[in-house]
Amino acid sequence: MADFLKRTPVLWALFVLQILIGLGFMVFREAAGGQLIDMVRSGEGARAVIAGMTDAQRTAHFWTTVLWDSAYPLAYGGFFMGMALRFFGRFGWIAALPGLATIIVDFTENTVQALALSGTADYLDVKDWLTPLKYNLALVASVIALVAVVIAIVNLIRKKRA
Repeated sequence: MADFLKRTPVLWALFVLQILIGLGFMVFREAAGGQLIDMVRSGEGARAVIAGMTDAQRTAHFWTTVLWDSAYPLAYGGFFMGMALRFFGRFGWIAALPGLATIIVDFTENTVQALALSGTADYLDVKDWLTPLKYNLALVASVIALVAVVIAIVNLIRKKRA
């Protein structure tokens, strides 16, 4: 898997996919009532947003979470992991861990939200720590990816000089 993620075409595809999926949320946000609970950092806040939704909006939000927001962490997390694996050498797996953790936490958050949106179960209180954890892990993983870009540029300059 590591060799696959660090291939140039795969990195470019994941980069483009995360942008396209991110833009797609704007379209789905309107169908889901204007606010996605993925952006709400507390369980109480998420409950308030869900309470204000119509049945159609809850259904749209459920499917947005289950389908669209399941693809998103794979795209951005895979990109972060691939960049770390490719440009951090023997420390690549260590540098890739925040990206992997972000995927796991985002899927966990999506599961909690899908359960609440479907009316199956309310575990939204975990959003109080789960959502900030997701954002902080994504921030760390994105900084690592930016460092990887700097490493890539330095390597490119060195190669041209040689």
